[in-house]
Amino acid sequence: MNILVTGANGQLGNEMRIVSQNTTDHYIFTDVNQVEGLETTFLDITDMDAIRKMVKENDVKAIVNCAAWTNVDACETDEKLAALAEKLNADAPENLAKAMKEIDGLLIQISTDYVFGKEPYNVPCNPDQKGTPTGVYGTTKLHGEQKIMATGCDYVIIRTAWLYSEFGKNFCKTMLNLTATKPQLKVVFDQCGTPTYALDLANSIITILDKVKAAKSKDEYVGVYHFSNEGVCSWYDFTQMIARIAGHTECDILPCYSLEYPSPVTRPAYSVLDKRTIKETFGVKVPYWVDSLEKCIANLKQMYITERV
Repeated sequence: MNILVTGANGQLGNEMRIVSQNTTDHYIFTDVNQVEGLETTFLDITDMDAIRKMVKENDVKAIVNCAAWTNVDACETDEKLAALAEKLNADAPENLAKAMKEIDGLLIQISTDYVFGKEPYNVPCNPDQKGTPTGVYGTTKLHGEQKIMATGCDYVIIRTAWLYSEFGKNFCKTMLNLTATKPQLKVVFDQCGTPTYALDLANSIITILDKVKAAKSKDEYVGVYHFSNEGVCSWYDFTQMIARIAGHTECDILPCYSLEYPSPVTRPAYSVLDKRTIKETFGVKVPYWVDSLEKCIANLKQMYITERV
């Protein structure tokens, strides 16, 4: 099967490049940004005609949409960036969904825990819960979900949270640097969720694609699902574990309240995701968050050694 990956030069897209090497499917990796050393086909997913052309010329049967506008604070304070977020997070996924509807293909859309947040939770959010976003980013991602559903295409929407990897900018890499170079850090402890190693999410997508190919009916898989690693922690806990695994013992990490770091948007205070449905439907394996963090940091250390050599 020919599978198109959009946003292929981001965190998840790079992990998809790795895991796709162990499959028999043919992947076409696309992005609007080119990165030296990565084979990437240019595709602007806000251009419906370009999408149709790409799908037709490559006989694409499924799309994995890893592209998104993710600068949460910027789109909250700038109207032009808010409009761009709506274009990339809502209108563009609708274009991809329409393209798949036209050929009876599948769209796998990556969404976010930011579709929740306005209502206080103290139990994991399930996929059927009503979206209650607190800001522009979460609202645009929820709009994207709704627009995809309205097209009537075959879709699998995966909400994830606290994504990190060896690639790009993310919390794990930032904290690895800060705990190695700063004598003291203050990190919020009143926001709880679960980190997601992008490699684990990419592996789950491969599992889902295999299940879809074997399915007798779309009723077996079409829907909204949640994926993050297992467990729960605060950003403070996450930072403590990053430093511990990396051996950064000199940095004094202190807990603080979110109010000490004012932000234009209110982030979800509790966004642990209920993953029972994705495990039951697709047989997806979900590693514990600390185990995955250890693997990522080990890979980052090896990448650093290789680059130094």
